[in-house]
Formats: sequence, structure tokens, C-alpha cells
Amino acid sequence: MFIKKKLLLATGLLALASTANAAYEIKLDNDDSITFGGYIKADARYIDGTVGATDYWYGGGSALDESISNFGIAVNESRINTKYKHGDLTGFIEMDFYGDAVKGGGNEIISNSSNPRIRHAFIKYKNLLIGETWSTFVNTSALAEAADFGGPLVAAAFIRQGQVRYTMGNFQVSVENPESYGGVSGNDSMPDIVGRYNMKGDWGNVAIAVVAKQLQTVGGNEESAVGYGISGRINTFGKDDFRFQFHGGEVGRYVGVTASKDLIGEEVEETTSISVAYRHFWSEGLRSTAFYGNTTTDVADYDRTHWGVNLFKNVTKQLSFGVEVGNFEMADKNVDSDYLQFSAKYVL
Repeated sequence: MFIKKKLLLATGLLALASTANAAYEIKLDNDDSITFGGYIKADARYIDGTVGATDYWYGGGSALDESISNFGIAVNESRINTKYKHGDLTGFIEMDFYGDAVKGGGNEIISNSSNPRIRHAFIKYKNLLIGETWSTFVNTSALAEAADFGGPLVAAAFIRQGQVRYTMGNFQVSVENPESYGGVSGNDSMPDIVGRYNMKGDWGNVAIAVVAKQLQTVGGNEESAVGYGISGRINTFGKDDFRFQFHGGEVGRYVGVTASKDLIGEEVEETTSISVAYRHFWSEGLRSTAFYGNTTTDVADYDRTHWGVNLFKNVTKQLSFGVEVGNFEMADKNVDSDYLQFSAKYVL
């Protein structure tokens, strides 16, 4: 058995060296395998406007008194992952390089180095998942394809956290890590509860999700919150697709990447967000996406918008180049910035 495994490992390593796939799998035996994946992505980004420059647009930003122009090149989105599989048991871990630069990272004077951070680290056994990954509230297939990391994150359900999830056919339920964003951090004694129902077929998919939270206010009170969302990706003509997300209620930190908080003072924030994207294939290796996202809130009266249009060209199955133009606006602060971004991506 030991010799057999050594031979299988050697064969797998040869395949790793000679075959180009989206992920490289090493078969150890019929039930065991190790898979390596990820990608390398380089972005050149020019920003002009009154929102401070960032590597990508999220739901917030720095409002500037005067317009600035900024050019930068970054590779932080690059990532690596490993999957370990043994029968019905799977372990998965992934890292990118958006870690905290203050704690040991480099700078633009000398090294430009970046710290790795965990994106996913979970164990899955049959229908049970334990660990950190996308919240059950998130439908990743509804995210727009964009050069800017994640597209219109300002209006997207986009959160990863520790959880225990159980899947029963099309229905999923999970208990997830709580956090009273805008309230008292560290006093959350009850987990968030998320339920989701998935519908899918040759036409695409639609997911309906609900999240219930117990929040801790700065005044020492407890407030309950419930948010909801419907999202999906619908196949249209040829290889084209339409992606959408609509969220409402007291979703708080689950939507918009800081575009809305769970609490504003002693009040629970209510949010309305919509994100739409249409992807069109001009040819087999040439495609474009036009996207739009907007989030508004009732208590803090935030109004944040991100739109963009891009073009991607596949040079090989693994290598693609892209260009994107767009605008990010914080209407509640009367600021906005235009951006132009080029990207090169090599999928391992």
C-alpha cells in the first residue's frame, strides 16, 4: 500500500507539472486526493475624483475636499488554495494578500509586500459544514464579473465568517458568528441564524435568504434584527447571463461591505440595496459585463452607488486580460470618483 501511494503521488506530481487546468489534482488513491488552485492577478488602476483612492471600491471610502488623481499597481487579489478530500470528508483552505499591512506588511517605498489572510478554512462532511467560508446568506453566482474586486460590492451580500451549516436538499440553515456593527463589539452572546432556499436548473439559479440577529447597542440594550434577500443568475441568450441581488430589511453588515451598519446609535438600521449585471459574450474568448449597484439606508441616510463596464479577453484557457471603466459615488457626502483599471489574470 505504501509503494502504491508513492507511485500514485509521483504520477500526480507529473500531471501537476505537465497539465494546465483550473486546479491541479493529485490522486493518492480511489478515496484520497489533494487539489491545488488559485490565481495570480495584477491590477493597474487610475482614479480621479473626490473619493480617496483604494485598491477596490467597497461600500465606504474617504470623502475628500478636493479632487485628486492616483495611479497604482497591485497584486493583492492573487490567491492560493488547497483542498483535501477523503471520501465524504473534505477540508479546504484559501488565502489572498489583503491582510493588515500595518502589522508587518511592506510599503510603497521599498518592498510593496503584503500580508496573507485566510479567506476560507472549513471542514465538510456529507451535508455538514464547519469553519469559515461565505455566509449562507451569500449567493456568489450573483456577483458580477469585474476587474474591480467583486464588482458593485456596495450593494452585494458579501461576507465570510465562522459558521456551522447543514444542507437538506435545496434548503440550508446555519448558525454564524455574530457582530453588532455600530454597537458594542464583544458582547454578542447569540449566534446569527441564516436560512436559505435554492432553486436551480438549466435556466440558472435563484436563492432566497433570511438572516436573524440579536444586536447589542452602545447603550447596553438588545435589539432584534431580521433581513432578507433574493439573488440569482439567469441564463439568457447563448452564453450570456443576467445577475441580480435585492436585499432589504435589517441586513446590516451582511450587505454592502460597510455601506450600512447594523446599528446607528440605539436604532437598528434598515437597508435597501439592488445590484444588477449583464454579461455578454462577443465571441468564445471575448466578453463584457455592465453592472450597477446602489444601497440606501433609512437611519444614517447613506446613498452609495457603483457602476462599471468592462471587456475581458482570454488569450489562453488560463490567461486573460481586462479593462474596466466606472464610477463610485457617495451621494450622502456629495463625492464621487471615476476609475480606469487594467487587469491580467492567470488561473492556476
